[in-house]
Amino acid sequence: MVCNLTSTNRPRRHDTGSALLEAVMAIGITGLLVLTLCGVSLFSGRSFAALFNYVDLDDCNRLAMDQLTRDVRECNRVKSYTTNSLTLEDSDGFDLSYNYSASGRTLTRVKAGTSSVLLHDCDLFSFSLGQRNVVGGTYNVYPVAAAASDAKLVNASWKCSRTIFGQKQNTENVQTARIVIRKQGT
Repeated sequence: MVCNLTSTNRPRRHDTGSALLEAVMAIGITGLLVLTLCGVSLFSGRSFAALFNYVDLDDCNRLAMDQLTRDVRECNRVKSYTTNSLTLEDSDGFDLSYNYSASGRTLTRVKAGTSSVLLHDCDLFSFSLGQRNVVGGTYNVYPVAAAASDAKLVNASWKCSRTIFGQKQNTENVQTARIVIRKQGT
């Protein structure tokens, strides 16, 4: 019985580079998979951060709107106002004011020497006052012509935004409210 060991022990000439080629292909495919996973994880992380910021911004806007609405409805009258500030006579007779700082991007509530920031990251804010009578055929009201104490309505509008990774990406739509002073003029 004759055995041919030379043909079974030695690799053929065309099989010698196949291991290297398979290793290069495996490294390439693995690299593409790792890049794809990194891209998906970065996109997911940025999306989760944006969603969290948007929910937090919406929550802060809602709380500020609730506080402002409650204070204006319960006040006795408007003492003074500008587009960036509003001073009310609260139901207990003390002054209550709201002040917007464009440089600090904040809306601050001040009552009896105690101040609290209601809104952070506020890009624009404005107050306007209106009278009781409505413009015919619309929901608009006439602006206050004389003194601020004649105001029956307080209009407030603002817009807030935040940045994610150094870029302004989350912007809350403009919040507006038309709040009627319940005690004045009744």
